[in-house]
Amino acid sequence: MPVNPPKVPTLSVVPESKPHPSQGPQTLQPAGWPMPKGYANGMAADGRIVMTGGVIGWDPAGHLPEGFVPQARQALANIAAIIAEGGARPEHLVRLTWYVVDMDEYLAHLKALGRIYREIFGVHYPAMALVQVVRLVEKAARVEIEATAVVPR
Repeated sequence: MPVNPPKVPTLSVVPESKPHPSQGPQTLQPAGWPMPKGYANGMAADGRIVMTGGVIGWDPAGHLPEGFVPQARQALANIAAIIAEGGARPEHLVRLTWYVVDMDEYLAHLKALGRIYREIFGVHYPAMALVQVVRLVEKAARVEIEATAVVPR
């Protein structure tokens, strides 16, 4: 009995505002897949890589606000500041990895998170992953985010 190879989806590139990869990241969207909401399945970019470490929501004075949403807001603002130091802007983001201590807490605040995300980064949505962890190094932290940006050459 012959074995049929698995059907592999074709890959299409959905350009953002810039059509050529050397001018900025491009969203990768396999043909026929539903469009994701608030993230991308994949990104392609050519340029200088700018990465953050795990960023939590403390302010420059080291104060960590109480609550998931205020911490997420400050963590995203911190990421914007860090990547700016490397010459990157929000539209250069190609990946965000979120580490949360409570997945239900994240899911309960999706609308507020979407609002603050758009306030800080606009409507550019890179590839994202969300991981629940037992705890973060800073005990009071509810969320930690890593970011990768690619600045066009």
